[in-house]
Amino acid sequence: QVQLVESGGGLVQAGGSLRLSCAASGLTFSSYRMGWFRQAPGKDREFVAAIRSSGSTYYADSKKDRFTISRDNAKNTVYLQMNSLKPEDTAVYYCAAASRTYGSMERFYEYWGQGTPVTVSS
Repeated sequence: QVQLVESGGGLVQAGGSLRLSCAASGLTFSSYRMGWFRQAPGKDREFVAAIRSSGSTYYADSKKDRFTISRDNAKNTVYLQMNSLKPEDTAVYYCAAASRTYGSMERFYEYWGQGTPVTVSS
């Protein structure tokens, strides 16, 4: 049974930082491309960043300056470092796993976590 469990969300002031983690189990983590998405209140879920097993990364254009995705294959964990947070970054953040390809399309990802909420206060 595949499980993706996000953690690290919470309340932070604007300008602050958070590091989200996503621990994976039940799959061969090193074989999967991993992605982060987010869904703000009242909005559609949107792509944030993705990473291949090799470590190569892909970001939504508006995220690449402040967000960094990384992974530790030995720990079966993917991370999202978020800096200079803004109130508009308030959302539930989800990690997802894709076995064949990766990118910004949700349909590429077979497995999803339950999400971790991030609230950025002004």
